[in-house]
Amino acid sequence: MALKIKPQNSCQFDLIALGEVMLRLDPLLSPVRYAKSFDCCEGGGEYNVARGLRANFNLRTAIVTSLVDNEVGHLLEDLILHSGVNSHLIRWRDEDSQLRNGVNFTERGYGQRAAHGVSDRGHTAAMNMQPGDVDWHYIFGKCGCRWFHTGGIFTGLSDSTAQLTIEACKIAQQYGTIVSFDLNYRHSLWRDRGGFDAHENLCNKIAKNVDVLIGDDSHYQDFQACAATKRTVHTACSNDWYAVSYHQGKRCESTHLDKLEILDRVGGGDSFAAGLIYGFMKYNDPAKAVEFGTAHGAIAMTTPGDTTTATIPEVKKIVAGKPARIEN
Repeated sequence: MALKIKPQNSCQFDLIALGEVMLRLDPLLSPVRYAKSFDCCEGGGEYNVARGLRANFNLRTAIVTSLVDNEVGHLLEDLILHSGVNSHLIRWRDEDSQLRNGVNFTERGYGQRAAHGVSDRGHTAAMNMQPGDVDWHYIFGKCGCRWFHTGGIFTGLSDSTAQLTIEACKIAQQYGTIVSFDLNYRHSLWRDRGGFDAHENLCNKIAKNVDVLIGDDSHYQDFQACAATKRTVHTACSNDWYAVSYHQGKRCESTHLDKLEILDRVGGGDSFAAGLIYGFMKYNDPAKAVEFGTAHGAIAMTTPGDTTTATIPEVKKIVAGKPARIEN
């Protein structure tokens, strides 16, 4: 049985993501400690999915987040608008609130030097979001949304963002919106909050209101679908890459892209999620979905920034290389 995805003409949005959006500062090939200049772009685990689906797959997406009403916040807003993601659901906080906008310094890595990120996200507007801050009944009921996506990075920011996520997932399902959740464990976010065990306990609570789990393929019987990427790292510039998904008891394994040349691996998993969701929305076919996810994630890692600059024909060209293997 296929996923019960609402028809496009019944909703204002194809996908809404809940997550923090940070300003990414990229020193290109230099380590951060020696950098004299930086390129900037926006990024965030959950936001990257919305951006990929809008910029690369032409779907109508929006981001639910919070930003401080200052120059950095409006720089982030401009970058979001440039991507085409709807910004009307951003919750703005006053500049005098003593809250901040998050910043992420990101080294791409090269050869034997691995990619490395240094996040500065304490006391951000997003991590201070609370249950009740967002009118989910308006978003899912009045506006309408086919798919809702969030993940373990946003839930890891604070106890209040975890509770807001549970609230959002429950209400989304009440309105028949498909809910996906990317596990995305970050030790730095959970180090003082109980570590991986606390993260896993929270994910188990959230899972009760999740249809599609991303990042783990070992609990597939508990969800309508689940998917996970598989990566073998040879160097920062060369990875083997493929993915698997499970749906209705069938396992789909994507094309193996061996010795994939990497320019910037950050965001590869998020772009996989975007491609996977596109495949389900467009074809409602788990085999095509995992191929689109693998292809889109691969292209993302060959372009700078957290997301891709690919087109649908470019993704389809990779997808057409070899169909997924389906096993009963």
